[in-house]
Amino acid sequence: MSASRFTIGTRGSALATTQTGHVAAQLHEISQVPYDTVLVKTEGDVTTGPLSQLGGTGVFAAALRQALYDGTCDLAVHSLKDLPTTQPEGLVIAATPKRADVRDALCARDGLFLAELPEGATVGTGSPRRAAQLLAFRPDLKIVDIRGNVGTRLGRVKGSPAQKDDGGVGRTAQGDLDAVILAAAGLERLGLESHITEYLDPEIMLPAPGQGSLAVEVRAAGSGHPSVDAALETMDDGDTRLAVTAERALLSRLEAGCAAPIGALATVHGDALVLDSVACRPDGTDTMRRSATTQTLTIDGAQALGVALAEQLLREGAADLAGL
Repeated sequence: MSASRFTIGTRGSALATTQTGHVAAQLHEISQVPYDTVLVKTEGDVTTGPLSQLGGTGVFAAALRQALYDGTCDLAVHSLKDLPTTQPEGLVIAATPKRADVRDALCARDGLFLAELPEGATVGTGSPRRAAQLLAFRPDLKIVDIRGNVGTRLGRVKGSPAQKDDGGVGRTAQGDLDAVILAAAGLERLGLESHITEYLDPEIMLPAPGQGSLAVEVRAAGSGHPSVDAALETMDDGDTRLAVTAERALLSRLEAGCAAPIGALATVHGDALVLDSVACRPDGTDTMRRSATTQTLTIDGAQALGVALAEQLLREGAADLAGL
């Protein structure tokens, strides 16, 4: 490995390589250090079955983190919502770039909105959080568990042309669903926002903690390239860091992973950090929404906000409600 270049690790999906490419190009622009990309295959990319049953949070992150430990790469780029809330020893999240759109997006046949889907319509998602909030809004919908990369999922929508697929798991059918739900940020990063028929308001569907955010992870000693480490500091967005810290602190205190029917969204409004949360019964028959605010705009303050709101949720029965 040349000391004059940095290596950046990524999963092989189209979304992962696109996200990593944006981060790498930005780091190169700031640091002027050239780079190489290392593709790492993760368990989540090759294991079939529902995501909620694949061993919990981190199924997409473990192999990338091992590549960092092994020195196969100097940096790794993750979708932050896929990362466990406990940070492994010897690795640090060196940058959380400015957050993209946090919302979930409906991609439906015939340009339909969520409220316009016919009674009993089939909607595909692999997320218990999305499924529960969909059913809370539209109890008549039939939720279909789906896997696969973005192209595979879009291809499940009736009338959708066959989508480019990069060989991942999950291809079982084509054009068999009325709609699918995906993260708006991923569709926009891939230039596929034309498939979005409705951006779902967080009042209807709170996103996953960390949704829309990327995490650039390095070994605790740094990337091995001082100019790249300085570029990572420049890339780190303060408001994004505060927001995702609060969201992930709530998830951690609830001892819930990415498969739990829990949504959280923090935003900085002037001199305050506001955290909204929802805990859902998996079948959508009951939901608990709570909010909290702090004016301590520090990492410790954001952490404390997430913990305090989680403890309120627990006192009021969220663990039983959401099956935590």
